[in-house]
Amino acid sequence: MSRRTVTVLAYPGMSVFELGIVTEVFGLPRPEFDRPWYDLTICAETPGPVRVVGGAALHTEHGLDTFAAAQTLIVPGVPDVRVDPSPALVTALRTAHARGARIMSICSGAFALAGAGLLDGRRATTHWRYAEILRARHPQVEVDADVLYLDDGDVLTSAGSAAGLDLCVHVVRRDHGPAIANAVARRLVVPPHRDGGQAQFIEAPVTDDPADDRLARSMEWALGHLVEPITVEVLARRAHMSARTYLRHFARATGGSPIRWLIDQRVHASLALLETTGSPIEEVAAAVGFDTAVTFRHHFTRTMRTSPSAYRRAFREKDGQAVGAS
Repeated sequence: MSRRTVTVLAYPGMSVFELGIVTEVFGLPRPEFDRPWYDLTICAETPGPVRVVGGAALHTEHGLDTFAAAQTLIVPGVPDVRVDPSPALVTALRTAHARGARIMSICSGAFALAGAGLLDGRRATTHWRYAEILRARHPQVEVDADVLYLDDGDVLTSAGSAAGLDLCVHVVRRDHGPAIANAVARRLVVPPHRDGGQAQFIEAPVTDDPADDRLARSMEWALGHLVEPITVEVLARRAHMSARTYLRHFARATGGSPIRWLIDQRVHASLALLETTGSPIEEVAAAVGFDTAVTFRHHFTRTMRTSPSAYRRAFREKDGQAVGAS
């Protein structure tokens, strides 16, 4: 594995949750997998005690030299999104990136990457609360505030804190293949793929509207019938609403449209088939409810930022399986 050494940057005033995400995925030994795992080191800009939320402190002997020397660097946040990263941190990030390291951010950590110029001309994400600030401070960055994470090859960004877990599992998937990533997700009691983007988590009033239960039941029904033709009208009938009312409730509850949600569910349902079978793309498309392979490829590429064939090659080959027709 080419990205075994991992460093994560602790900073004063941080919540240890983001740090815990990284240590849980990359720091715990995994002897059950019978393959080399990651070698994680916690670093700080200044070695020594780092004060964290709650009045505690963690202590690390490792500074920016160690941070920059790893094959994968993770910035889990910044102390203040309105303050530029220190020149020393900028140098460390640029040096690591120039020699081919993989750079990742969680939540507000994207501001450090942007401050180092690593996000210029790239799509990137951060917590939805900080998206407009990131756009204003770094207009050369194409900010996507809806996704949970973005993988741009050597630079990866994730949204709010918990989305860092989605990104870390995704990285395990890239490095070790789907079987290992799925096993890690099961240990963590999280889904290997979390559906939807940040829009579903933006603050909204909580209601006791019984329509919400009907909406949830219609969505649950759709997940069990993806192979069938499903329209807004079909979902609305399942929820005992008019199509117009259903669209309004759906947008309020999820931040998106039923058809976009349905497409995403079909794309994610196809992943297991691409990972574990050699079925032709046409059969995979039909099995999850797409009318044609062309439509499937279009929506798959839009959602996953790669083609079905490339996805299959990347993950099935890494998992040591023969690749079938694509």
